[in-house]
Amino acid sequence: MNMNFKCKLPIPAEVKAQYPVSEELEKVIEARNKQIADVIGGKSDKILLIIGPCSADIEESVLDYICRLRKVQDKVEDKILIVPRIYTNKPRTTGKGYKGMLHQPDPSKEPDMYKGIVAIREMHLRAIQETGFTCADEMLYPENHRYLNDLLGYVAVGARSVENQQHRLTASGLNIPVGMKNPVSGSIPVLMNSIEAAQSGHTFLYRGWEVSTKGNPLAHSILRGFENNHGQHMPNYHYEDLQLLFDMYQQKGFENPAVIVDTNHCNSGKHPLEQPRIVKEVISSCRYNSDIRKLVKGFMIESYIEDGAQKIDEHIYGKSITDPCLGWEKTEKMILDIADRL
Repeated sequence: MNMNFKCKLPIPAEVKAQYPVSEELEKVIEARNKQIADVIGGKSDKILLIIGPCSADIEESVLDYICRLRKVQDKVEDKILIVPRIYTNKPRTTGKGYKGMLHQPDPSKEPDMYKGIVAIREMHLRAIQETGFTCADEMLYPENHRYLNDLLGYVAVGARSVENQQHRLTASGLNIPVGMKNPVSGSIPVLMNSIEAAQSGHTFLYRGWEVSTKGNPLAHSILRGFENNHGQHMPNYHYEDLQLLFDMYQQKGFENPAVIVDTNHCNSGKHPLEQPRIVKEVISSCRYNSDIRKLVKGFMIESYIEDGAQKIDEHIYGKSITDPCLGWEKTEKMILDIADRL
């Protein structure tokens, strides 16, 4: 094999033993995750805001941002449930560039996977301890999920991964909401297939074990736009897109029909300042059509302390080193505006 086996990494149980969850924190996690599941399952009519940096990079600025979200959550708790994004893995279209805190706990230094595993667990733990938030992460690598599975409140499967069998099967064995993004091509039938796989039971190989699952009834869709044959960004959050998705859910008969609208990526053309406008349009569609209102469970928003993005070597506090994000002042205004419109 053309691989250099550098070091043997600890298994998840060993890392969890070093960085455990207290009984008190377990109760916080359980209560919080029930609230999130109740929104996806239709037991709560609150709107989810899965919101935060494109990628978690520096622990202190990420926690600073999440503490700011905590203060806003207290103002809108009757209508909105905030789930901070702590995305510790970053998919790369060509495989080049910063791959997230799991690989590089210090973005300016060489990859160190052991330090990365410890860093992402400590950061998710701190978020719960300091704010009471269980957070969202992307399941970019299914085999890594167990390093964090006792801490997360929401999991996303990305547009490049949603057609992958291992991602679909692993999603079927999780007990928290899993959002399946539409593929880069935008194919809704492919998206529906991924949800069906995630909601079904399977037997498969996972981390050296033969495992069986019962299916995850909280698996649902995320609309993030798509690229056409010319590489142009095409949105799929408009009224007609949501109506079509509702109709396909009806045909399939899946449990807990639900969609989260991703307001960045191809839906905004990666122009983050467009995100508040997109949210307003979707809320208008919900007001006009009760079926769409029942289907739309929330929004995924890329936001950080500073507007835009920077290069890794610029070291601007709270500014994304991957995709551009909406800055804090605009984010706070948007959240309060959403609450007023609901």
